[in-house]
Amino acid sequence: MSQSRRGGSQMAIIGAGSVGSGIAFACLMRSVVSELLINDFNAEVCDGQVLDLQDAAFVSNTKVRVGTPKECGQADIIVITAGARQRPGESRDELVQRNQDILKSVLDGMQPIKPTAILMLVANPVNVLTCMAQKFSGLPPRQVIGTGTYLDSIRFRVAMKERLRVSESSVHAYVVGDHGDKQVAVWSSATVGGKPLLSFEELHGLDQDEVSHQVAHKAYKIIDLKGATSFGIAAVVSELALCITLNKLSVIPLSTYCERFDACLSFPVSLGTNGVENIAYPEMNEKELALVQASAEATRKVCSAF
Repeated sequence: MSQSRRGGSQMAIIGAGSVGSGIAFACLMRSVVSELLINDFNAEVCDGQVLDLQDAAFVSNTKVRVGTPKECGQADIIVITAGARQRPGESRDELVQRNQDILKSVLDGMQPIKPTAILMLVANPVNVLTCMAQKFSGLPPRQVIGTGTYLDSIRFRVAMKERLRVSESSVHAYVVGDHGDKQVAVWSSATVGGKPLLSFEELHGLDQDEVSHQVAHKAYKIIDLKGATSFGIAAVVSELALCITLNKLSVIPLSTYCERFDACLSFPVSLGTNGVENIAYPEMNEKELALVQASAEATRKVCSAF
């Protein structure tokens, strides 16, 4: 039976580092769920983060506490941020082996996982880890998602917003495929107010490849400057959690299994209480489609090893 809302929802965050704590703070400030459980292999750091978050909880309706792995496995929403940190100059694909072992250990420790839970992957490479989690968790594929290219799509829209002097919510444009070097900005079907994006006079002569490169590499710049990204992804996860708890069915680009490409890729999906309801593949030109197909092939190759 389809649910319309998850009343009294509980959310578990695995990993209390800069990303996990940032997500917890963002969700706390928005009172996304009734209770937040935080878990980390470093018990002292986890305790410290929880005590600090509890000091901020007076402006929220959300309670925060440390959760055991088994308790976290029974949460309505489980967010996995635990993983090896991406090093300066390191590609997301180079993280695969280091994070595969961590993910398997985390999921094993939470078993049996609540059958209706929504499992959300934040660690990188997110498409590959989403594929792994779908196999290791025992949950239906629609209930296992990755944050995918949501943040990349926001960066793309902001880049257009600054040139067109409109709000980013009015820019209907997506980055799809891979969250990383092989991501694809879909220029060909992007619109603003129903008007094709590339038909705007302000964008005539725009170097699309350069803008796409800047969007794809913004995370690397942040990592080079401060060591990790945290605030943007925290805002993203808080919005995803709200979509789940309120059954908003918002269309958001997320990592999920895409039958059309036989791989876990990031494409716009409608997200609600039951996870992924539908996938909306945007219209793509030949170049964009070829790049997505190449990304799908690379993802399948990596995933075939486990």
